[in-house]
Amino acid sequence: MKLSVIIVNYNSGALVASNIESLYREGLPSGTEIIVVDNNSADDSVSFLRSDFPEITLIANEQNLGLAKAVNQAIALAKGDFYLMLNPDIVVLPGAVKEILSFMDKNPKVGLAGGKLLSPNGELQHSCYRFYNPMTILYRRTPLGHTAAGKRAVDSFLMRDYDHETVRDVDWLMGSCYCLRASAVDQVGGMDERFFLYFEDVDWCRRFWEEGWRVTYVPQAQFSHFHQQSSRKNPIIGILTNWTAREHIRSAIKYFNKYQGKPLPHQG
Repeated sequence: MKLSVIIVNYNSGALVASNIESLYREGLPSGTEIIVVDNNSADDSVSFLRSDFPEITLIANEQNLGLAKAVNQAIALAKGDFYLMLNPDIVVLPGAVKEILSFMDKNPKVGLAGGKLLSPNGELQHSCYRFYNPMTILYRRTPLGHTAAGKRAVDSFLMRDYDHETVRDVDWLMGSCYCLRASAVDQVGGMDERFFLYFEDVDWCRRFWEEGWRVTYVPQAQFSHFHQQSSRKNPIIGILTNWTAREHIRSAIKYFNKYQGKPLPHQG
């Protein structure tokens, strides 16, 4: 089997449906399987997906296990040579799947690739990054990000010095849209389940580099992404009142503790 599509859902059944429909419009390699893991959604996602897409494999968890565990559940079942891992709020734009699979076929040293993410209005979403350091969190979550040093650090983190139009190896990619080589995942391992949400993608990309696999941004493969970061509208208040903002900080602490004193892997 060429391709396994993996989608983790939580209370987003309608978005998953749009995602799957965009995949079908794209045209998929023969025998492609679609695996959806539902993390105990409180809405009618499970019944809706079962009735409207009986051909998919649907795992209905009885509790929210977090993103990493759910992804690993799907990987354990997946049979494809490649895994296309998509967030529910992704819509596949024409030619994207063929483009990224073709790239992976031609570049056997790439273990993980991500396409260009666009907002629904067509604007670029930054989805490839340089590795975090503790100051990155501080600059992005506090008014220090408005200082000259903060702006330079954030611009570097977001790779604003790069045109996002050419293929490029990068430190890490946002986990909303991954194409993974199954043999590379066999070597690197699945997502680190210590991360409930956030930083599991940073950690995974870092481990791919550590095992000698390239992580590559492929802008010719384009995906629409309904991504929102509401906690950053007022970062300090967001940390105090927004669960996802607090989870981001908790995961950052776990990440920096895991790699404390370890040098960053060599890219390229």
